[in-house]
Amino acid sequence: MARASSTQPTEVELQILRILWAGGGATARQVHDRLAELEAKETTYSTTVKMLSVMLEKGLVKRDESASPQVYRAAASQKVTQRKMLGDLIAKVYDGSALSLVMQALTASKASAEDLAEVRRLVDELEGKTP
Repeated sequence: MARASSTQPTEVELQILRILWAGGGATARQVHDRLAELEAKETTYSTTVKMLSVMLEKGLVKRDESASPQVYRAAASQKVTQRKMLGDLIAKVYDGSALSLVMQALTASKASAEDLAEVRRLVDELEGKTP
C-alpha cells in the first residue's frame, strides 16, 4: 500500500524554506546556490528544481510566474509553519498533551537559568499575572 504524501516539509525542504524566509523569495538558481553553500554533498540544479516543484504541489511554496526567472516564496511564515509542525508533533507523539512536550523538553537537556526564567515569565503572562 502506498504511503500518503505528507504536507509536512522534509529536512531538505526545511532548508529551502529557511532560505526563502531569510531572503523573502528566490529564484531556483539562487536556492540551488545557497543550498550548495550549506550542504556538504553536492546537489544538481535539476534536483533543486524538482524539490521546488514538489514543494509547490505540497503547498509549501508559491511561485511568481510573472517574474522572469520565476521567484519562489514560502507559502506560510516561519512562525506559522513552526506552529503547525509543533501541533502535529504534539498530536502524534504526545497524545495531544502540550504539557508532556514541555516537560520532556525541559528535562531532556539541562535548561539554563535564563531559559527557566523565560518559561516562568511566559507562564505568568499566560495566567495574566504580568501587565
